[in-house]
Order: sequence, then structure tokens, then C-alpha cells
Amino acid sequence: MIRVQQVKVPLKHDKQDILKKTAKVCGIKPEKIRTMEIVKQSLDARQKNQLSYVYTVDIEVEQETSLLKKNRSRNIMPASQKAYHFPKNGSQPLKKRPVIIGAGPAGLFCAYALAKAGFEPLVLERGKCVEERKEDVTRFWETGVLEPSSNVQFGEGGAGTFSDGKLNTLVKDPLGRNRMVLETFAKFGADSEILYVNKPHIGTDVLCDVIANLRQEILRLGGTFCFSRQVTGFEITQDSLTGVEVNGGEIIPADVAVLAIGHSARDTFYHLKDCGFSMEAKSFAVGFRVEHPQEMINRHQYHDADMKYLKPAAYKLTSNFENGRGVYSFCMCPGGYVVNASSEEGRLAVNGMSYHDRGSGNANSAIIVSVTPKDFGSQGPLAGVEFQRDLEKKAYELGNGKIPQQLYGDFIQGKTSTAYGDFKSMTKGSCTFADMSHMLSPELTGTWIQGMEQFSKYIPEYNRYDAILSGIESRTSSPVRIHRNEQFESNYSGVYPCGEGAGYAGGIMSAAMDGLKVAEAIAGRYHPQYES
Repeated sequence: MIRVQQVKVPLKHDKQDILKKTAKVCGIKPEKIRTMEIVKQSLDARQKNQLSYVYTVDIEVEQETSLLKKNRSRNIMPASQKAYHFPKNGSQPLKKRPVIIGAGPAGLFCAYALAKAGFEPLVLERGKCVEERKEDVTRFWETGVLEPSSNVQFGEGGAGTFSDGKLNTLVKDPLGRNRMVLETFAKFGADSEILYVNKPHIGTDVLCDVIANLRQEILRLGGTFCFSRQVTGFEITQDSLTGVEVNGGEIIPADVAVLAIGHSARDTFYHLKDCGFSMEAKSFAVGFRVEHPQEMINRHQYHDADMKYLKPAAYKLTSNFENGRGVYSFCMCPGGYVVNASSEEGRLAVNGMSYHDRGSGNANSAIIVSVTPKDFGSQGPLAGVEFQRDLEKKAYELGNGKIPQQLYGDFIQGKTSTAYGDFKSMTKGSCTFADMSHMLSPELTGTWIQGMEQFSKYIPEYNRYDAILSGIESRTSSPVRIHRNEQFESNYSGVYPCGEGAGYAGGIMSAAMDGLKVAEAIAGRYHPQYES
């Protein structure tokens, strides 16, 4: 196979156009190309009125060696793609099935890898299966009645299920884990374009079905799922795991447990602390979800190009300031919705969500400012949890249980908005106007405003008066890191902290990849030898 890069075609094109241009780059006739596979697609929008798609493709031709010698170019080279290899099972017998605590991306991919290796994992999820979870979330958005264990944060699929299903990551991937995760999503129902587009996403509506299909495969491979089963404690003997307590009473004997609990499992964090797990508070970021008309973002990013051949535009913004803080966009949702993502009574948090078509008409993103343990106002490993809770309590009280909102211009002036401007908010869950200008400390608020003003230099009108703010965006990442060693174990043997909740990931892809890492560590050490 030969890899050909920088295959540039106009916005309006089909696969045959890609093949013809590839042949031209290689200096051969199109009919000489036996097979062609798209490896990567990106959009070149650097020049106004000259937008184009750029592809990297792998082709199969006759006399490949001759073609490579003839075309000594950095854009034509032998195709190479690192195939993912799961380790062979280790020599130490595992007498009890591995327990996976949490069915988010980290837990699901850990369970999937172990199930394929013959380990028959037992998955414990405090929430419900994704089909029932969808009903609970919809009911909450429509009525405001919260199900504490089945909501936007808790349940099969994890917190990322009700966001956008974004699959981009900055994690280095020399071993092919990234590709394996993408291929798995495609295998179980995601559009195959996620294998090559520059910023792949699935969409909440499609992702729910993908997760259900993945669960069915884990079951077929011998795994077991137990929903509405919350881990409430651990049996530790001589610094080694011997059992997991479920729902405050039932004890499941276990020698290996994976802590894939997610960033919002606050009560579990307290159980871990009480049990003596080594952990620390970590930095994260907080702020507000900001909405703009999607047409405004498209116009700037695409230079007024014909949207007929383009998808709703995304953006990424970041600034750093002299006080050492950064302000940046996070979880940007083209054509998305702002959603009530609460998981605790009397507290309110927001997130962003898009469906597969990204068709709401609004763009939204979390615009957040970094915070460190110095900002938390208390000491200890769970200080960040309490910092989040305090902000979410303020948000709940400001909106009386509804999402508090404010126009950006009114936020600067410290006054409650009375009406939307040139566009309306797209939300899931009831919302109301409130003055959120004092939710954060003066320093955080001032830095956040500096970021918004700085971003308007990159996207004109980003700081428009009627940009809609919703608060509070507090669950950007885990406020805790649960320590683990080079073998991925905690200070208690047999317990493997994993994924975003443990502080080792930030998003669907990195969490899934961390789940694979932990599965590799377990499988490379043990082989299943379960007692009857």
C-alpha cells in the first residue's frame, strides 16, 4: 500500500474526484489504482473564497516499488499504520471475575477488551441502562424532576453520552489505541466517517444506540452488567482488595476492581477517602456555557462559503494571562444545545450537547477559566469537590432550579437581562434570567471577561452584547486524582483507578484509551481461573 497526502479537491466532490486527483498527484492513470481507502479528511480554509477539502489516502497499485522510486516526495510514501495489539494473558491465576465499577467510556472499553480476552468482566453501574437513562433525562428536562442515579452524569455511557460524542483527543497514540476505539465505535453503529474526518463526532442520538450495541457484544462474550448497583465501600485485607460493597450491604468478592467512576461520583470519592485511598485535589476549570448564532461562526470560519457542502463550523479558542490563568473554549458544540446536567438535588450544572445533524441553529461552548487548589478555600483531597458544589448551589439558587442565563453585555454591567437579543437560546431544561456576575470570585470573573474580549480578536463579534451565558459550567474534568503506580494500581493492590474520574483522562477518547491501558495491565498479569 502507498500513502498519498495533500490530495486537494473542491468542496463539491465525490469519491471518484478523490481518486482522479490521487492519480494525478502520483503521475499515473486512475485505472491503475486498484483500491483506495480514505485515511484522513480535513478542510483547508486558510484562503477566502478558496476553501477545499484535503485528503490523505492509501492506495494499492501495480509495481508499488517503482512508483515510490519515481515519486520521491514527502506526500507519497509507503503506507504504515500501527495495528493495536492486546497482550497475551499473564501467568498469575485470577480466581474471581474482574469487577468494572462504572459503565462510561473507560469502564466499557476496559470491559470490552477483557471480555475479548476471556475474562468475563462484571460491570457495576450506579445508573440505568442507556435506554432507560434516556427516558429519565428527557423527563428531567421536561419536568425538572431529577433522578439522582440516572441523569446526564450517571448511567450507561457516562457523562459524554449526553454531550456531543466528540472523538478528538490530544493524547499521543503510538500503539494504535485511538484507532481501535474509533473502529469499535464504527463497528457498533457510528458513521464510518469518524475513521478519517479531522474532528470526528457521533452525536448523542446515535451514541446511545452505539453504547447499547457495545453492551450486547460484551454480554455475548461472557460479561455481565448490573445496573442500579452503586459501589459504597471496599473490603481491604492487608492492603489488598478482597471485596466490593454494593448498595450499602451486598459484598461481591473480588481480587481486581477497576475504578472507572467518572468525574461526578462525589459520594464515591468520599468513600474512597474514608477507606484510605491515596488521592489529591487537582486543578480544573470553571465558567459559563456561551451561545452564538451558528451562522455567525460559519461566516467567520468559512469566509461566507456555500454551506451546502460544509458542516456547521467549530472553533477552538485559548488565551493566557499575566496572573497565570488560562481562559479557553471547551466541549464546543456546533448546532448544539445547552443542557441542564445536574446530578445532585439543590445544585445545578450545565453542559453542551449536539445531535448527529448538529442542526439547532446555535453554536455553544464552555468558556472556562483555570482554577487550582489555591482557589478552593479549603484543604484536603476533596476540596475541589466542595468548590464545585458551592458554585452549583449558587447557580441553583439564582435560577430557582432553572438554568440561570444572562446576556454577555448585562453580565459585564452586573444587571439581570430581561430578554434575548437577536437570537434565542437553544436549551434542554427550563431556563430563566438572573445576574451571574458575582458567581465567581472577582479575579476569576475579571480574567474570564478578558478571555471573552481577547477571543473577539479571533472571531469578530464573539463578545457581542447578546451572546447568551448559562451557568455554571463546573464539571469540565475531575477535581480529584486517585494515585496509581506504574502497574496502574492504587495504594491498595488489586484496585485500578481509571479514566476521567480518577484524573487520567479528559473526554470520551482519552477515557476509552485509558480503559484499554488498564485492561492491558490486568490481562498482561493474570489469566482467568475462576472458582465454580
